[in-house]
Amino acid sequence: MAVTRATPDTLPPTIIVPGADHDVPVRVFPGGTGSAGLLVWAHGGSWRSGATVDWAPALAHLARIAATTVVGVDYRLAPEHPHPAALIDVLTVLDWADAEHVSVGGDSAGATIAASAALARRDLGRPLAAQVLAYPPIDPGCRAGSYRGRPGAFPSRAALGSAWRAYRGEAPTHPAAAGARPLYSTPDEAEDLTGVAPAILVVGSLDPVVDDVRDYARRLRAAGVPIDLHELAGTGHGAFLTDPAFRHRLGTAYAAAHRTASPRRTR
Repeated sequence: MAVTRATPDTLPPTIIVPGADHDVPVRVFPGGTGSAGLLVWAHGGSWRSGATVDWAPALAHLARIAATTVVGVDYRLAPEHPHPAALIDVLTVLDWADAEHVSVGGDSAGATIAASAALARRDLGRPLAAQVLAYPPIDPGCRAGSYRGRPGAFPSRAALGSAWRAYRGEAPTHPAAAGARPLYSTPDEAEDLTGVAPAILVVGSLDPVVDDVRDYARRLRAAGVPIDLHELAGTGHGAFLTDPAFRHRLGTAYAAAHRTASPRRTR
């Protein structure tokens, strides 16, 4: 997929966030005057590729539309660093963040990581303000009908299945520490979604993962989690990078939810 390269005015400097075992590079995109809160963002790329530098114009645009500071995370990539490396990196940045409203978000593979991070924070008793998810793959088996509905659609079922296997490694669910709660590679592994952060989900009607997103929305709703689901007609996968209208829908939904959310502290 072609991506727009960053220009000097959209590329903030790298900041290194110290972690217990790995320091995490991030870039901070300010939302402008009057912005509030903070959105930690995991980029897409099938868990195996991508970097915040490639996502910089989209993240800068999202920060302006959402009126919030966006922190792009350069998490470790599979297969060299299978799960839970990427999730731990996102959790490290969430721990570093200090704002009244802290949310987690991502697009595609990054949205899967973000949803898993929201569950980890719930399990720690430190829920986030929101999870902001652009077309997350949820089912590693890619079993839904939408994966077969449009031959040639991106991503293909075979390619996404290969990416899942590289990302999850040999043991998909890992303990955070001895005796601690598990770190999920996908929210599909969690039996109970109760108490996880409210979700904003945006997906295109032509996206192969659309059934995954619909099913996740149903599970969240059944668990009593507030959801805001947007399905964009005629839109495929990868639109966060390529379509300003997609980012506008995502950003305005976040801004509306942020205005009505009660303050939460992360520490």
